[in-house]
Amino acid sequence: MIFLMTETKETKMSDVKDSTSAFEEALAKTEDGKYVLHLYVAGMGPKSVKAIENIKRICEEHMPGKYQLEVIDIYQYPIFAKNGQIVAAPTLIKELPPPLRKIIGSMSDTERVLVGMDLKSKDNDK
Repeated sequence: MIFLMTETKETKMSDVKDSTSAFEEALAKTEDGKYVLHLYVAGMGPKSVKAIENIKRICEEHMPGKYQLEVIDIYQYPIFAKNGQIVAAPTLIKELPPPLRKIIGSMSDTERVLVGMDLKSKDNDK
């Protein structure tokens, strides 16, 4: 959030409360344990299709019914890439539950994706 120097302290506090409320509302929607995921792809080329297939497979195998996946084509919606600070595609962003995580690549390394989404620890066998 960006504040102008001319704003009053009251305005700043209300803005902070608004963003906190929005976050808490989003978090409440996922209290049933759902993961909120955004997969940014560049068109529907082979890398994008593979990343979509891989993340859907991983989600269905490791958290069936407990995820919300949105696929965003940055060619069609470049503003989302800018707002999401996407520097490469495909990129998976885990928004909820916190902390936010970004995973770049084809999502073919299941182990790496699970660790990146905090579903598995690095030194844990399963």
